[in-house]
Order: sequence, then structure tokens, then C-alpha cells
Amino acid sequence: MKRALFIGRFQPFHKGHLYAVKRILEEADELIIVVGSAQMSHELDNPFTAGERIEMIRRALDAEGIDRGRYMLIPIPDAPAHTVWVSMVESQTPKFDVVYTNQPLTRRLMLEAGYEVRGIELYERERYEATEIRRRILMGEEWRDLVPEEVYRYLIEIDGVGRIRDLAKSDRVEER
Repeated sequence: MKRALFIGRFQPFHKGHLYAVKRILEEADELIIVVGSAQMSHELDNPFTAGERIEMIRRALDAEGIDRGRYMLIPIPDAPAHTVWVSMVESQTPKFDVVYTNQPLTRRLMLEAGYEVRGIELYERERYEATEIRRRILMGEEWRDLVPEEVYRYLIEIDGVGRIRDLAKSDRVEER
């Protein structure tokens, strides 16, 4: 059995992430989805908690009919130093065979640890990017079509829009 690892912050989980999960599951029997920077939340670049990100991912994957037995969602905080990050991941996840990432530092660290690392085919990267989604939310622009419908509904349910806008106000106040 082949088990893959896919790491992201998912702030928020969008259609590009969903595309990546589906593609990885075409090649792997199981997928460990690591919700990275798990300790981060309530910041403009990291507005959602690890639990909220897990919930949005689970809802999106359930709606796609992806069997929960084929994936695991594991939150992992950032490491105090890059040199110990891989061992943190290894200690908090089941064994995995291949890592999927396009992030250069993650790629380098996993290669140095001896893992096979594959790039992820990006799906309309210029559209499906969490930074752009957060910007659109902040500016009151249309963003609903960039995330799975279940993620959109969940973010409305938890007032994610209000949170992002409040966090932007906090950042402006702190700059003064």
C-alpha cells in the first residue's frame, strides 16, 4: 500500500487544494493531509484555527464522496528550527512513502531526509490561491467560486468574513 503526505496551511481550503487531493489519491492508496502551522490563527495571513481548517477540509471531501478511510487529517505546528521539522512530522503521522509539495523548503527538507518528493500539478494557480481569496474577502470582492461550496458555507457559518475584516483593522491599528 502506498501512503502519501500532503502539507498545507489551507487558509482557507480552496478548489486548487481539492484538485490536488483528488490527483494525489489517483496515485496513492491513502493520503495524510497535514494541516501545517497548526498553532497559528486569528492573524490576517492565518485567520483560521487548525480545527476550523480540518472541518472545512472534511466537509469539502465528504461532499466529493471521498472515503474518509482513504485520508487522515493531522494538525502539526511549526518547528522551532527547520532541522527538526521533519522529525516532528514523522513523530506525529503514520509512516508515509511519498511527499507531495511545491513548497521549496518542504521539498528540500524531505529530500534530505530521504523521502521521494513529487510536485503537485497546480490547477489554475492564478485563481486558486489562499492569499487571493483572503484579499477578495477583505475587499468585499467575489470569492465564493474559488472555494468548494461547503467551505463557503462553513466560512459564512463561523463568520470568517467578519474575522478577516476585523483582523485587518487590528493590523492597521497596530501599525500606528
